[in-house]
Amino acid sequence: MIKAIIFDMDGVIIDSEPIHIKLEEELFKSLGVEISEDEHLTFVGTSSYYMWRKVKEKFNLSQSVEELVEIDRKRYLEHVLKTGEIIPIEGITETVKKLFEKEYRLAVASSSPIDVIELVVKKLGIDNCFEVLVSGDYVKNSKPAPDIFLYAADKLKVKPHECVVIEDSYNGVHGAKKAGMKVIGFKNPNSGNQDLSEADFIIDSLGEELLEIIDELNNAEDVVKN
Repeated sequence: MIKAIIFDMDGVIIDSEPIHIKLEEELFKSLGVEISEDEHLTFVGTSSYYMWRKVKEKFNLSQSVEELVEIDRKRYLEHVLKTGEIIPIEGITETVKKLFEKEYRLAVASSSPIDVIELVVKKLGIDNCFEVLVSGDYVKNSKPAPDIFLYAADKLKVKPHECVVIEDSYNGVHGAKKAGMKVIGFKNPNSGNQDLSEADFIIDSLGEELLEIIDELNNAEDVVKN
């Protein structure tokens, strides 16, 4: 039986990938780093530490990974606080509330820092729906490793096979499958041409279609039991 739903945040709850990419490209330029759009998109879903570790190694940057992460995150947080630019994915707030009403246990498992996750769910008025908020900073290995999903399941006190994960990136989908969870891939055009083929389902919206799939998964479980 499906007991818990774990949401990625960037690209699933909020349409933030274009902002991240724009700010990161500006930072790359200021550091003298040249990264193609395709290579940049391979970092979607991973943590800041993972991305900056790779960039530092490739371009032999003088700054430490910690310094680069701090600069990157500070710029994003300042941008959000200054502009208020937190754009929810269409239908997501209503869907989260409906799943909460159905008594699913809900979590966010995002590579973003915890202060940004807390800011987003509060701003969207869905903070009371989530039992657990997990940042990629809490685990050793970033997506595409399964660590963050297993950590979230442990905090929710559910087993991996009792979880459904909603992800918009290859790194997230791959990590969730490695964790032994059902995965619904959300095709967000602003997240680039992500390979979601490992997902159990692929959807174009996060409204009724998502709710129907979760109900189907539970009905399938009931049939197997009977």
